[in-house]
Amino acid sequence: MKKNRKKNGTTVDRLTNLVFRGLISFLRLLPYTVRVPLMGRLMGYVLGPIAGYMRRAQENLTLIYPDMPSSKRRQLARACCDNFGRTLIENYSWQDLGARMAQAKPTGAGLDALEEAATAKRPVIFVTGHFGNHEAARHLLTSMNYEVGGFYRPMNNPFFNDHYVETMSAWGGPVFAKGKNGTIGFVRHLRSGGMGTLFFDVASREEVLPFLGHPARTSLSSAKIALRIDALVVPYFAIRQPDGLTFKIEIEEPIAHTNPRDMLIEMNARLEAQIARNPAQWFWVHRRWK
Repeated sequence: MKKNRKKNGTTVDRLTNLVFRGLISFLRLLPYTVRVPLMGRLMGYVLGPIAGYMRRAQENLTLIYPDMPSSKRRQLARACCDNFGRTLIENYSWQDLGARMAQAKPTGAGLDALEEAATAKRPVIFVTGHFGNHEAARHLLTSMNYEVGGFYRPMNNPFFNDHYVETMSAWGGPVFAKGKNGTIGFVRHLRSGGMGTLFFDVASREEVLPFLGHPARTSLSSAKIALRIDALVVPYFAIRQPDGLTFKIEIEEPIAHTNPRDMLIEMNARLEAQIARNPAQWFWVHRRWK
């Protein structure tokens, strides 16, 4: 039986947030090249196992790769948690991450279409998954003078959510919370010729589509909005490089306007291709196959 959650959060929420904020504050005292790998190791060996992320990642990996040796699945789960930890501290170190990404150069078949859309003031919806560090790509696009808004799902812990949103809002374009008002604001931003990012790899009751060979609840929102306002749909991915600190940003060929279901199937296929090349970089800690 679920306990009732007060509007301002529970005592556990408050304590969890205090511990997390203390850890982030301590790590930010360290040089960037030290704090990022350190947070990765903490998530991989300490926080991830305590929070259940290691267990959940291994369960998902067992579902998708049942014939993979358990030792390999454990290795991938730990690498996934390491990437998760690095991503967290990078995004709370947005000034450092932004400065680094400003020196990067994007690649991919979608760059020309993106430039054309920007020139024509055509709405652009970037679609991506929880892979590598998704915010690294938004930082790079921001450094190219593209104002990219965000659309996010509020976190269950209201205390954590407050500074999470503050961090996302501190740079780049406007961010909007999932819900009726947030959707209206996001679409209004796009209609004005703006750009925004949507994640398509989170569970939703809207549709069930195959992802990595298994049925997964999928939102069709990105495709529906794109068709309604004639927005260019551009997948992007930020792929963490072997040094653990830099990223390759791929701006992929736009998704053709067909129908919402087929468009999401194509988006899933794009992410599946990235996962096949770098399986540890997808967030296996998600409850993707509810």
